[in-house]
Amino acid sequence: MKSNLKTRFCNLSLDSPIILLSGCVGFGEEYTRLKGFSNSDAGAICLKGTTLEPRHGNRPHRVAETPSGMLNAIGLQNPGAEKVIAQILPSLNKAETKYFINISGSSVEEYGEIAKRFDGTDIDAIEINISCPNVKEGGVAFGNDPDMSFRVVDICRKNTNKPLITKLSPNQTDIAYSAKRCIEAGSDGLAVINTLMGMAIDSKTRKPVIGNNSGGLSGPSIKPIALLNVHKVYQESKKHNVPIIGQGGIVTANDAIEFIVAGAAAVGIGTALFYDPLVCKKINAGISQYLAEAGMKSVDSLVGTLELN
Repeated sequence: MKSNLKTRFCNLSLDSPIILLSGCVGFGEEYTRLKGFSNSDAGAICLKGTTLEPRHGNRPHRVAETPSGMLNAIGLQNPGAEKVIAQILPSLNKAETKYFINISGSSVEEYGEIAKRFDGTDIDAIEINISCPNVKEGGVAFGNDPDMSFRVVDICRKNTNKPLITKLSPNQTDIAYSAKRCIEAGSDGLAVINTLMGMAIDSKTRKPVIGNNSGGLSGPSIKPIALLNVHKVYQESKKHNVPIIGQGGIVTANDAIEFIVAGAAAVGIGTALFYDPLVCKKINAGISQYLAEAGMKSVDSLVGTLELN
């Protein structure tokens, strides 16, 4: 790995600014059987979304291709926190890369409990998925209400000393204000953005393609929206020295560079892995070459260098 790719995120030393996004690489083993793929190509891997109890997930279809993107509604299928802690975490090669766990809950209390469970593990950081519905409040997504987001981050902060990364939803009125509230509650980092909600319809059956009717839209189609949201959040996060994982449609090194220029300290790769599992090598090489040609010694020197018109 080129030395100019090394960066720091939430006081963790990463060998690359690339973070493999939750749900795209399972629990870290999805791509290891592919020739040429290595977990060490990424600075960190965010493991699959985990809940307190096991979940079977949504009924199929769970994934559908759309123009320049992908819809998914997996439904957080996972074996539950205890099995992940007892069986999966010990199997990970910690020498290859850093590992983050992504946690989800249906109540504020559940988030606190699952954060407490992972606090005693050797996981490097905890990513909080606040796009889940709060069953106690009629199904309103935590991430669409800044005060509810604050409560979730706050209870997690009280239950762990691990770095906390809050994954922000773009399906809200003011994402910068939401970022501010999450930072005030104790979030050490922010992931911008989660998927947008979308739908695909089968004209022959006149029914939604996705079994859950709607799903999260990811891929190149959302990149301009993601870039704008990273720029907005960076205006707030830089005041507090809170780093951002920029994500949403990154396919090439140039895409990644745009997110870093907009304010991202690290970049998340997800949907691109489904059609090019070796894309990380190409993105790393492209970023390294760009930095060298620009006379920059590190990724950190490129973060937030956007010059507005």
